[in-house]
Amino acid sequence: MNLDISDNIIYENLKPWLSEKIIRQISIANNDPDWMLEIRLKALKVFNSTPMPSWWPDLSKLNFDEIYFFAKPKDIQKDAKTWNDVPENIKNTFDKLGIPEAEKQMLAWVWAQYDSEVVYHSLKKELWDLWIIFEDMSVACRNHSELLKKYFMKAVPITDHKFASLHAAVWSWGTFLFIPKWIKVSEPLQAYFRMNVKAGWQFEHTIIVLEDESEAHYIEWCSAPKYGTISLHAWCVELYIGKEAKLRYSSVENWSIDTYNLNTKRAIVQDYGSIDWVGWNMWAGITMLYPCSVLIWDNSSSTHLGLAFANAWQIIDAGAKVIHVWKNTTSKVISKSISKWWGSSIYRWLLDVKKTAINTTSSIECDGIIIDEISSSNAIPIIKVNNTESIVVHEASAGKINEDYLFYLQSRWINRKVAETMIVNWFLSPVIKELPLEYAAEMNIIIKSELEGK
Repeated sequence: MNLDISDNIIYENLKPWLSEKIIRQISIANNDPDWMLEIRLKALKVFNSTPMPSWWPDLSKLNFDEIYFFAKPKDIQKDAKTWNDVPENIKNTFDKLGIPEAEKQMLAWVWAQYDSEVVYHSLKKELWDLWIIFEDMSVACRNHSELLKKYFMKAVPITDHKFASLHAAVWSWGTFLFIPKWIKVSEPLQAYFRMNVKAGWQFEHTIIVLEDESEAHYIEWCSAPKYGTISLHAWCVELYIGKEAKLRYSSVENWSIDTYNLNTKRAIVQDYGSIDWVGWNMWAGITMLYPCSVLIWDNSSSTHLGLAFANAWQIIDAGAKVIHVWKNTTSKVISKSISKWWGSSIYRWLLDVKKTAINTTSSIECDGIIIDEISSSNAIPIIKVNNTESIVVHEASAGKINEDYLFYLQSRWINRKVAETMIVNWFLSPVIKELPLEYAAEMNIIIKSELEGK
């Protein structure tokens, strides 16, 4: 599936700069309520006064004066309700992702965002009847303003770091999902995000709220073409999990080598609630992503499953954070990475067990495979345990593919490249098996192509 080719789109008022004028332009385009514009302007001031993080990978090539912070495609019908209404050139791009077919097969709700516009939106009627809200963020700002105000930038405050404040200032569209109490959605709900504009950005904002005893599975897929100029993706995800509620959040990020993928994702989990993170990261030039779970009440839990492929000079600096605040909370992290062709995979893990979080149980497993002699894999764990009544298990490993395994497979007349792919697929299987079947099949194809250098 080749999504590394841009689409021929004409944009309106496309100028690179970041100023109060641009912020107001974005606000007008989104038809923001007054309180949202106030947050944007305040966030811009915080961004301008906050230094770049010093511990991150080198971001010196990221020039904010060359980034297009708002891209409005011209002559595009917004929010089409049937696939035939979407313009042909954009439809062809999303056809490659399989949106129409996937919707027929399994999806309860799907939409597609192209740069700064939602171009397709579909929902099964039975979900409307259950009072589920699943809208793009800009529409939710107007239709559910007071509800959204309770959650926007509350899990991730605008002062969190420089890119959080930038995001709050310039965000456009994204997802607002609200599942009422006791409602369980058995089918996945899904969104696709495409960044097409050269030297562009995408700052979609995702807020998911599950009230008590509800359940849902949400999937996001992202892609961008290769231009040879830096693009910026600074996404923000805020998840609010009620008592005894269960959410699975799956994310597949397949960017281009031009993209700086700098995201902030955080979940607040209440009593007996659970959050499962399933993430796949590849192809961005630099990725920095550490999904965070804050287990704020009794018996809440989180699972983080992460998979990264650092190829051809890419830096994937990823991991997870879990903050245990109250007693009897549990967490599990499984991280798998592959490094090839000067690729660098960095695993960062923060476990913070508060004094009040007695009887905490946490398990951390971080493993990396290095395909050649010129790539690297690093683990940087930070573990803080502030009581004596918790159990924490941590394991990390990195190395080349076991030659004994390769010898065994080759002795069965299996080509070495095929043997390598088989071993890598086995290595990644704890994560891939958690994806829906369609995604798992696609991941296996991508991994095979990457290992073969295609």
